This record gives sequence, structure tokens and C-alpha cells, in this order.
Amino acid sequence: MKKGIKGRLITILVFLIISIMFLLPSTPIYSVLPDWWGTLFPNQGVSLGLDLRGGMHLVLEVEVEKAVDSAIARTAAGLESSLKDKAIGDISVKQDQRLIQITFPIDKNETVQELLDDNFPNLLTKEEGGGNKVLALRESEKDRILTTSTLQALETIRNRIDEFGVAEPLIQKLGENQILIQLPGINDPERAMALIGKTALLEFKLLDETNPILGEFPGRIDLGTETAFIESFKERIGEEDEILFQRTNNEETGAAFKIPFLVKKATVMSGDLLTDARVSIGEFNDPYVSMTFSGEGARLFEKITGENVNRRLAIVLDDNVYSAPNITEKISGGRAQISGTFTHQEASDLAIILRAGALPAPVKVLQNVTVGPSLGSDSIRKGWTAGFISTLLVVAFMIVYYRLSGLLSVMAMVINVILLVGALAALNATLTLPGIAGIVLSIGMAVDANVLILERIREELRAGRPVRLAIDAGYEKAFTSIFDSNVTTLITAIALFMFGTGPVRGFAVTLGLGVTINLFTALVATKVVYDYLNSRKRLETLSI
Repeated sequence: MKKGIKGRLITILVFLIISIMFLLPSTPIYSVLPDWWGTLFPNQGVSLGLDLRGGMHLVLEVEVEKAVDSAIARTAAGLESSLKDKAIGDISVKQDQRLIQITFPIDKNETVQELLDDNFPNLLTKEEGGGNKVLALRESEKDRILTTSTLQALETIRNRIDEFGVAEPLIQKLGENQILIQLPGINDPERAMALIGKTALLEFKLLDETNPILGEFPGRIDLGTETAFIESFKERIGEEDEILFQRTNNEETGAAFKIPFLVKKATVMSGDLLTDARVSIGEFNDPYVSMTFSGEGARLFEKITGENVNRRLAIVLDDNVYSAPNITEKISGGRAQISGTFTHQEASDLAIILRAGALPAPVKVLQNVTVGPSLGSDSIRKGWTAGFISTLLVVAFMIVYYRLSGLLSVMAMVINVILLVGALAALNATLTLPGIAGIVLSIGMAVDANVLILERIREELRAGRPVRLAIDAGYEKAFTSIFDSNVTTLITAIALFMFGTGPVRGFAVTLGLGVTINLFTALVATKVVYDYLNSRKRLETLSI
């Protein structure tokens, strides 16, 4: 056997074995395999989407106008606290709808205006005179709150659902102020609703950096091992401490892991004293997150940082550490920043998380549908039945019309399906009904490529060429047509994935993978069989 043929056969065999290994967890066979199998080989297969597995389908509406009202109320409280800190004298701060009215000694007008300019730049003076000012939020600030409040609610809900442990949830923004949530396989919808409806809790806690057990802490742990890690140190950490984790990703591989922290249980400051968090750009064009506290928060933060210089302060949202910066000096003025090796997107995400804790926008349920598993089973059965019947018809046509060469094309189609489903399992993709449709369409395209090749070979044989030359010429002439049609389909799949949502993206994934794998099986897998047969015995005729 020639080296080139042997190498191609080995490559195909290796891809098949790898695909089957990834596919096994999705099959009933996996349940009878020994326990050690899952530790050495892939233990996660294809996840089923909501339409196949059942679960919850929610549509929430974020009441963005209430977010503006809440921001004005907190601003009014912060303004009153700041005015009192200035010892201006007899002052009064009242809120009327979306206006803030303040009264103060007339001789303090300049001091009040200076305070507003320095600490409350988002307030606009609507009326003033005689020791009175009527203030309102600037339109730009209102627009910002309206725009970001849905993102805040989205991030808060995502944090909750991640803790709930739902596999492959779908959480995305709909329109301007709605959120779509799909939770496949959920079996406790009441608990899920209660979890989603809770308010995010933002806390500032000091790290315990003196406990000797820190020397035993690894730099990172795998996802899913948090409980076991806590149990291993539970008896030695003391009642005043707790272990919390920060989720992060490996920059090279993208794999997720968690970093353990030993944190003081006592909350030195809570998120209700935070009035704003947003992305700013430093002098070296590096992004950081700037935070603004209320008057009370500013005083407390100054005290905390002054008493804990050279210690680390953990920023904790829903018992997850998002940052643990080192305190280098006392911070006054009600402003602070979180800097680090942020990308702009990471800094923006952290700002959203911080605002979510300080300003969770109210949400109300517009749609709440629980899809039963019986519907999922029925969908699976009908989907696979349709796929089986269509495949059977294609197989029958190919064998009857193209004889032995048609059978070879059918073998290539089987390899195509195994590689496709194995690739989906390797990516831990979520399979939906549109995804099954994408698989069926890929089967059709795989057969179409082989039909082009076989028809070109037929033309060469009719022209009187020897079998080997006819096969080579058939593949060569069909290559351009196959490549062009598959690449244009792949571009369509990429566009569907980029701009589509939910099930449309599932269809795009299966279609894109199917097209890519089809190029390999059509141009390599079948050709190597013809080359192998020719290498053993010169073919005089071909069953086609």
C-alpha cells in the first residue's frame, strides 16, 4: 500500500475514533461503561435544547422607567448627605416626581454650586434663586440609565442562573427592555423563578491574608470542585472566615476555572452605598472601572481604606469574587477605581455587574411557559424519524442508481454523520429541532457532492478513458463545483450564526460543521477507497 493512501486511511480512522469517543456520553452505551472511563475520556456529550428536553421559557420586561426613579431617589439622598457634611446650615432636600428641590442659606449659594459641580455633574439646574434650586437629571444621564438598566438586569439574572446550575441556558436581550430566558431540563420552576427574582447583593469584604492555610491554596481549581475544596478546609478556616471564588478563563485555551480566596465573613461595606460605576480610560489608554459612592458611602470607604492600607479588598457579588484590588492608600472623595489588565469589554462587564448590585432594575414576567419532557421526547422521536426516512430514501436511490459506487457514497455519508455528531459533542453544543434539520440538510449536501463526482466519472468513462484516469479526472473536474457550493453555504451558515438567535444559531452550527466535514468526506474519504482498490489491482471496470 502506498504511503499516501495509508496516511489518509489512518487520518480518517483517527477522526472516526475521536468522534465516537466524544459521542459515547450521548448514547445509552455510556451508562454501562466503568466509572474510570469518564475520568480518562470525554464525559460530556451533546446537550438537548428546550424544544427537545423540556424546561422553562420566560420573557421578562425590565421596568426601565423605575430605574430612573430609583437613580433620582438615591441621588437626592446622596446630595442631602453631602450638603450636611459641608455644614452649610439649615438645609432641606425634597424630591417631587423627577425633580429635586433644595433650600439653603442664601449666602451659601456658591458653596452649594461648587458641591454640585464637583460631585453631582449629572444634575442640571432647572430653576434657582433666593436660596432655592430645582434640579433634574440630565437627559444624557436618563438615556444612559434607560439603556444600561436592561443590561444590568440581564447580568444579574445570568449570575443567578449560573449558580442554579442549569446546563446550556439561553439568556438574551429582546428589543429595548425585554429578556428571553430558556432553561432546558429545569425540574423546579418555582425555585428558578424565586432565584431569578431576587435582588443582587453587592458586598465589600477584606481578605484574610495571615491565615497559614493560605500556603495550601492552589492557584486555581476546576469548575465543579468548589464544594469539595471548601469541605477540605472547613475545620481549619475559623468562624470569622469563608472561602469564596473568582471565575476566570485561561487566556491561551479559553478554559474556565476558579481562583479560591480566604475572605472575612464580615461585610465592611454593602452595594447600596454605591451610586454609579462606569468605564473610564487611563493616561496610558488602559481601561479601568470608576465607582462613585453616596455621601455615607464615601465616608465609610475613606475610613475602611485608611485603616487597611496594604490589604486587599474583595468586591463580591452574589458570593462570587469579581475583583480583589490592593489598598495602597486612604481613598477619600467618594470615588474609587478598579484597575488591572482589563480589556475594554471586561471593564465594561465589571461596571455592569457593579451597577447591577447598586441599581437592579425591576422586572415583571410577560410570559412563563413550562415545556414538559413528553413534548421533548415527541419532538426527538419525530425529528429522528424524519431524518431516518429521508436517509433511507437517499441510500436506496444511491445504491439503485449508482450501484457499488453508490454504496461507497453511502459509506462516506455515514462517516460524515459520525464526524458531524462527534464534532457537536466535542463542542458541547446544544441540539435543537432546527439543529436536527441542519444535520438532515448536511446529509443531503453530502450526497449531492458525491453525485457530482460520480456523474463526472461517468462522463469520463463514456469518453473511453481508463477507470483510474476517469476517477482522477472526475474528482478534479467536480472539485470546483463542490468547493464553490459548499463555501457559499458555509458563508450563509456563518451569517446565520452571527446575526441569528437561539434555534437559528443551532441550525447554523450544524449546517456549518456539516458543510466543512462534507468537503473532507467527499474529496478525501471516497477517493482514498478508489485509490486503495487501484493500488491492489488495476481496475478494468467500475460499477457505476
